[in-house]
Amino acid sequence: MKKLSKIFIIVFLIVINPVIVNSAEILQIKSSNTILVGDQNRNLTIGLFCVDVNKNDELEATNLLKSEFPRGSKVKIKPFGFKENVLIAKVFNIKENKEMTELLVAKDLTSEICQS
Repeated sequence: MKKLSKIFIIVFLIVINPVIVNSAEILQIKSSNTILVGDQNRNLTIGLFCVDVNKNDELEATNLLKSEFPRGSKVKIKPFGFKENVLIAKVFNIKENKEMTELLVAKDLTSEICQS
């Protein structure tokens, strides 16, 4: 039942995304490619789309994301799919129009592992 509800939420976000700006709030940045966001009364774990950070750069990348996307930042989510019960998406800061993957690529902490 949980998996079905998650799939329904993803399909809903994909269908509504072009019409309504879906804003969520950063609750926690767990690592350089995993974050936790909240939207009203739901929490969702998100894996960043096309990110592969070297283990040596993990701490620096995580700290960069935490400084640029502090807790409580309003973000827009562009979903691309599901992998192992984690939503794979791009995450954009609404106010400054920054994207997490692009930020990591610009600082040479990762390279995009696929074309978007």
